[in-house]
Amino acid sequence: MSAPQTTADLWVRRYRRVTDAALRLVCFPHAGGSASFFFPVATALADRGVEVLAVQYPGRQDRRHEKPVTDLHRLADAVAEALPAALPGWDGAPTAFFGHSMGAALAFEVARRMERPPVKLVASGRRAPSRRRAESVHLRDDAGVVAELRALGGTEASLLEDAELLAMLLPAVRGDYAAIETYACAPGAAIDTPITVFVGDDDPHVTLDEARAWREHTTGGFDMHVFEGGHFYLTRSPAETIERLATTIDMRTSIS
Repeated sequence: MSAPQTTADLWVRRYRRVTDAALRLVCFPHAGGSASFFFPVATALADRGVEVLAVQYPGRQDRRHEKPVTDLHRLADAVAEALPAALPGWDGAPTAFFGHSMGAALAFEVARRMERPPVKLVASGRRAPSRRRAESVHLRDDAGVVAELRALGGTEASLLEDAELLAMLLPAVRGDYAAIETYACAPGAAIDTPITVFVGDDDPHVTLDEARAWREHTTGGFDMHVFEGGHFYLTRSPAETIERLATTIDMRTSIS
């Protein structure tokens, strides 16, 4: 008989277990993304003593029969509740967060809710929470949502051309876009955790000024690294991104 599934099992995936990990990295996917997006990161960082965990949102892959959460604050509440149980020794092991796009805003909100916050937050491909734009992708018809996914370049073209797979994917994508496009952070929201921002120099959704504004959301250190590429710069140069990420979360280094 298999063990009953826990809340942590629902929300967190661990692809490579690292015994006596020096650091744990919790990764938060982009809108429409899934935990498996970070499998290459888990593989690459395991040899460096970093155990990678990835958050799995409802509505996709093994959670495809669940309704997506369309409110980012409710999503943050659920993840913040599940994470401690997924991290043995949470109180003693340093843990960092990495979030891309929607995942960056979610990681920030989860960090705000944690009794013991992460030691570092890497916010990728997302403008600062205080910098809002009027966006309505979640209100488009299916063709309009697909057009947005094509423009961003983070989804395989073959997937977008498969009607059956699209029918399974689009509810989660639309739900995630609803969550991030209606998200508003509390005025003056900030964390003590140092923040590093990763951003592509040709990202249509984030200007460099909007990325630098993350500085306003931390009372700890701040820095920023600009990559060549657009919104999904990290799939254009995965080795460079992973190397920079490894350096950023290395507890032997610091940011100012």
